[in-house]
Amino acid sequence: MKEINSERSSESPLKIKSAIMEQHWTDLVFIHWRYPVDVVQHLLPEGVEVETYDGDAWVGLIPFNMNDLGFPKLKPLPYVGSFPEVNVRTYVRCGGHSGVWFFSLDINKLLPTLIARVAYKIPYCYGKVNHVRNNNYLKTHVVRSWPESGPSSELTIKFGEKTDGDFERFLTARWGLISTNRKGKPIWAPVDHPPWSLRKAEIVTLEDELVSSTGLPAPSGSPHVMYSEGVPVRIGIPGKIRKF
Repeated sequence: MKEINSERSSESPLKIKSAIMEQHWTDLVFIHWRYPVDVVQHLLPEGVEVETYDGDAWVGLIPFNMNDLGFPKLKPLPYVGSFPEVNVRTYVRCGGHSGVWFFSLDINKLLPTLIARVAYKIPYCYGKVNHVRNNNYLKTHVVRSWPESGPSSELTIKFGEKTDGDFERFLTARWGLISTNRKGKPIWAPVDHPPWSLRKAEIVTLEDELVSSTGLPAPSGSPHVMYSEGVPVRIGIPGKIRKF
């Protein structure tokens, strides 16, 4: 398994020239737990290898607001341009590319859920999703209704002073998405945005079923928690990873 312990740049090395999508991520919460490497690797397809830090895999529960989703030089898409999202993810490498692997992404918009699942095989889920900031508190609530009903999540966090470091960058300085195409072959899409401004955070309340609904064991131990006001984001053209 690929061990990532060297200092990771807080700035994107990609500088995408021709983006296919633009968006703004706001009020992000990063909650991460340690997992044994083999437990996470078991859920990944052939050729996709989990990255580790301090000898372990890391699984994140990430609530945020997706705003102003649209195409470059055009107005944000109506109806589907802004919505809350809560994803469960880990960090992987494939064919020389490093990026985020999504186990699930819960939103409250049915149309983009269907498009993402059918056209791009990204595991979006539909249901009730709310993510609201009040001063330095954020509250998130999810109840999934499709493709299966039942999994839910409810959490409140409080954020404080700024933070930064090698581990914080391992969890957040990710400049691409790794997924699979309709033939099951790995693909990679580049992501470009300014450096994160991160703050320490603590959990006030947390009751979550989204992580365990992916096939992972329920998380244990104290999670690592951070908050960011957000960044504007540009997504590049996805392509097949040449190794495959």
